[in-house]
Amino acid sequence: MIIDSHQHFWHYEPIKHAWIDDDMAVIRKDFMPSDLERVYKEHGIDGCVAVQADQTLAETDFLLKLASENSFIKGVVGWVDLRSNTIEPILESYNQHEKLKGFRHVVQGEADHNFLIRPNFLIGISLLQRFDFTYDILIFPHQLGAVLEFVKQFPNQRFVIDHIAKPYIKDGFYDGWAVLMKEVAKHENVSCKISGMVTEADYKLWTPEQIHPYMELVLEAFGSKRLMFGSDWPVCLVAGNYSKVKNLVTHFISDLSSNEQNDIMGINAINFYNL
Repeated sequence: MIIDSHQHFWHYEPIKHAWIDDDMAVIRKDFMPSDLERVYKEHGIDGCVAVQADQTLAETDFLLKLASENSFIKGVVGWVDLRSNTIEPILESYNQHEKLKGFRHVVQGEADHNFLIRPNFLIGISLLQRFDFTYDILIFPHQLGAVLEFVKQFPNQRFVIDHIAKPYIKDGFYDGWAVLMKEVAKHENVSCKISGMVTEADYKLWTPEQIHPYMELVLEAFGSKRLMFGSDWPVCLVAGNYSKVKNLVTHFISDLSSNEQNDIMGINAINFYNL
């Protein structure tokens, strides 16, 4: 079974989606399940995990509604304010939703490099395991030091790093990112999504050969049991199409055993998110 572990839906709104700049104008429109279902049928994808793109409870509810109406949406990664004084009852109320698997915060957009390790955020994270919720880590490479301190504090919490921590592929920066990713990967409760890579390269000029060293590093560091394929649709459309993104991963892992390939393309996501 092939599971796309990372994609988004939205009704496009210029203010809400201000992060979609002029270079990404191709995705300034609505993207809904009917659009993605056609793509999945064409590419043999069996299901997906829908991930928040807006930091509101309304976004979480929106994704849960879509998941209730579309069986191919196997799980939802929503948003709650983990710093809230009322986070515990909020988590309790969301725990009734079977398809809600975990949460994410857009930490990459926070000016505070140590956002992840501030006491009020840590309190919220400490409650997730009780409800069997996962946490997606969305950061830039300069925040990996904080990630390392963060994951050390929660050895039993299931974490996954989104988009291989968004290395600066376009600029060819590698060494600092690689050192810290290896350290983070030593924590066996942390997985990694091989997703979102084409949009960290040059949108128009990227080649698989430019991205392979980054994929090789995370394969070596995390192993085939802790990597999961994700398309980052529709964001990936600014740098190509679904075929190119899927083929980037499937070609890279083609020399692995069939079991290892199956793990990366679906089994790991099923296990991580309890799909």
